[in-house]
Amino acid sequence: MHEQVGELRVDENGLALRGVIVRHLVMPGLLEDTAGIVRWLACELSFDTYVNVMDQYYPAWKAKTEAKFSDINREIRESEFEQALACAREAGLWRLDRRWRPVRPRFEFVEIPSAG
Repeated sequence: MHEQVGELRVDENGLALRGVIVRHLVMPGLLEDTAGIVRWLACELSFDTYVNVMDQYYPAWKAKTEAKFSDINREIRESEFEQALACAREAGLWRLDRRWRPVRPRFEFVEIPSAG
């Protein structure tokens, strides 16, 4: 896709016109994976790659109920998210989307018992 459309281009209002936006979901305890991904983006694609580093992960379904997924049975910590952003900057990425981050709402998901 990057070869076809290149880096993200926006108009004067910040509206995307053409290009790639990479969205990366940071997973709890997997910062080494994030570091490898952002290094690949910077070195193999472009330092100008627009990256939306996401902190929205929450455990659901089997991550909440099966012991083999216990490592990801939690939300990411604020420190993990900040480290993920630091990894991206250290890799040389500079177009990191942070516009919505001043307010980070957290939702508690409640399991609804099945009828019957």
